Amino acid sequence: MIFHKNIYTFFLILSISFFIACNTQKKKQTIKSNNTTNVEADTKAPKGMVWVKAKSFLMGAKEGDKYAMMREKPAHEVYVDGFYIDKHEVSNKQFAAFVKATNYITVAEKPINWDEIKKDLPAGTPKPADSILQPGSLIFNKNAGKIVSMNNYQQWWTWKIGANWKQPEGPGSSIDGKDNYPVVHVAYKDALAYCKWANRRLPTEAEWESAAQGNRRNLTFVWGNNPADLNANANTWQGQFPTKNISEDGFEYISPIKSYPANTIGIYDMAGNVWEITSDLFNVNYYKSLNPNKVLNNPTGAETSYSPSNPYQLEHVMKGGSFLCHESYCASFRISARMGMEPSSSSDHIGFRTVATKEMLSD
Repeated sequence: MIFHKNIYTFFLILSISFFIACNTQKKKQTIKSNNTTNVEADTKAPKGMVWVKAKSFLMGAKEGDKYAMMREKPAHEVYVDGFYIDKHEVSNKQFAAFVKATNYITVAEKPINWDEIKKDLPAGTPKPADSILQPGSLIFNKNAGKIVSMNNYQQWWTWKIGANWKQPEGPGSSIDGKDNYPVVHVAYKDALAYCKWANRRLPTEAEWESAAQGNRRNLTFVWGNNPADLNANANTWQGQFPTKNISEDGFEYISPIKSYPANTIGIYDMAGNVWEITSDLFNVNYYKSLNPNKVLNNPTGAETSYSPSNPYQLEHVMKGGSFLCHESYCASFRISARMGMEPSSSSDHIGFRTVATKEMLSD
């Protein structure tokens, strides 16, 4: 990625590296195997969660998936222990309870530390003016005009000073009356803080895919394998991206949680609406490095992060796509779709959900 001296582009690069990857190093945490078996299928889930039984399944791009990208290939067999997962993304109401209990301040609300930011940028990157280095987040430009080039992301993304989880569209906006909407403008660090408070953790990518598959093992979409059923099952973009959304699925932008049918085990919103953060590092070459003849046991992803479109920053995997996904540009409403997210980035179409194991709940 070429770094531009233009200040606006600086923030665009800082905050939407995950979206650029739509078209195109640190040691991993270890997730302890709990050696669960199918005997645990009767386990009573905590309120708001669903039990995902232990199983083997095919992870990655499925045969015949015309939207699959190289970073999703090859598909490979994995085994994942049983675990609990939230029925839906963490909501504004849930996140507000966390903030009230802890007085937590999200990344988007904190002063920007240039000395920290420049560590992840090319040497010699000029410092923006202090008037620009203000707390904020990325929002979709609902008034994008004629698009000259689909490679010019500035046309439909805006760095908004003052945008955060409480003011999702910037100063003057609010989440009043939106308790049941997914919380957005949360960075990876914010999600980890919530998890610590709630005695939960983020799912691994393999756990996320296991949950999305439900009681199946070889699905392309959470509802099955028919792309024609998309609008009835997910909040995505219809029409001409990014200038006209004809809202055939019932929502023009973000939608409340549980607005669409659950998958086969009762989990909602794992396709579209908001991207969901996982604990895995994002590496476009990870799947290609795996032994195709070996079943991976509770994989936790790549040991290092790598994306040619964002080589200077650490990234984590996001799953599920968002309300901005369209087949002509970002068909990430599929189970295998994966994209990178820099830990300090946030936007109005990124959220998260949590998981827990029996061991965590018994501590």
